[in-house]
Amino acid sequence: MSPAGAQKSSSLTLVLMVASAASGGTLQYGYNLAIMNTPAVFIQAFVNETFLERWDMQLEDYQVTLVWTIIVSIFSLGGFAGALIAGPLTIRFGRKKCLLLNNIFLMTGALLAVTSRAAKSFEMIIIARVLVGINAGVSMNVQPMYFGESAPKHLRGAVSLSSAVFTAFGVVLGQVVGIREILGSEPCWQYLLASNAIPGVIQLLTLPWFPESPRYLLIDRGDKEACINALLHFLMFFLFQIYFYASYVFKEAGVSPDKIQYITIGTGTCELTACILCNLLIERKGRRFMLMGGYIFMTIWAVVFTIALSFEHYTSWMPYLSMACIFTYILSFGMGPAGVTGILPTELFDQTARPAAYMIAGSMMWLNLFIMGMIFPFLMSELSEFCFVPFGAVCLLSALFVGLFLPETKGKSLSAITSEFHKLNFKGQDEKCLSQTTTQYQLGEVSLSTAL
Repeated sequence: MSPAGAQKSSSLTLVLMVASAASGGTLQYGYNLAIMNTPAVFIQAFVNETFLERWDMQLEDYQVTLVWTIIVSIFSLGGFAGALIAGPLTIRFGRKKCLLLNNIFLMTGALLAVTSRAAKSFEMIIIARVLVGINAGVSMNVQPMYFGESAPKHLRGAVSLSSAVFTAFGVVLGQVVGIREILGSEPCWQYLLASNAIPGVIQLLTLPWFPESPRYLLIDRGDKEACINALLHFLMFFLFQIYFYASYVFKEAGVSPDKIQYITIGTGTCELTACILCNLLIERKGRRFMLMGGYIFMTIWAVVFTIALSFEHYTSWMPYLSMACIFTYILSFGMGPAGVTGILPTELFDQTARPAAYMIAGSMMWLNLFIMGMIFPFLMSELSEFCFVPFGAVCLLSALFVGLFLPETKGKSLSAITSEFHKLNFKGQDEKCLSQTTTQYQLGEVSLSTAL
């Protein structure tokens, strides 16, 4: 085979490796967010029927909403638990094996979901959501770590950002599968909840054929030969919350109910497009630029959306402006915060501290997701057209924080990033202390810097 043909074959093989890891990884996060939107009415009716059959009790509307909110938001508590155990699991089993073992939670959850209707148990749905949440929590931490540790320095951002691309693709896939014409109908909602097992099966069948993280093999396992073999494979290749309650948001914006399920597919497509664009731009523009730009534009669109909601009853075209604001808000999110935040722990922390950093970052994300998932329906009810004001304020503060305290990490070694970080945040510290800190930060990175 010619060199060009060999390179093409190897590249195709390793593209499939990324797809394999992501199919049971971050794709699951986006997919499990999206599939709960369309069947909401049917599952709420199932909850009400269950209470009526068991205890002869008809639930009030707010009680049904509360149970439904628990079903939706418990996914985030599962994610929080997954984020906490991801660090120890990756240290003990490695990045790749951790992703494979993670499917135990997914398959168990899928089994409970598909049998919940026959068992007449909404509690089984809640447990299933906890388990798939644990699966998503582990994968959201482990997969970016796996990709980031396997990528060469000049492509580290783009490779790590592919995790966000697959998350967005999972959202779109879940929205499409969840429409009423496919699995989002009343007879099929239990199969929709269990359909997340299919990407997991794909990962189980394909990921064992691909290599482990070279840094894990060398630094954590001390296996130089396995590290070199993994590097040879990798270097060939490398040559929020709106989705939980999208229907509520679009209904508030004046969209007719029969069109909402199709418009929500547009939101997922919008984020997928933005993540792909971010993947193409991140090594040119840098992490700091993409983060700040994303947060600033999210702030602007939150303000415009609030104005549009305030005047939607007075001007006929205001609902269309509201919809445009939602799409541009998601576009801004996908162009920066959606993917870049997953890269930072890889670039700011050394090999020994990285699992703990991902555990803390992941735990904070899942806790915030749970809190927002629980309070957002009531937030919309109380604040009405001003429901996006808190989001705009958080985005503005985030942009200021990134601008003031976060160094640019594009194409830099860990020692250079550490030095710039200290200059921004510890300006009074003497050079000797900085040198010692840099040396400690470099643990485990020097030996691989030339190879990666």
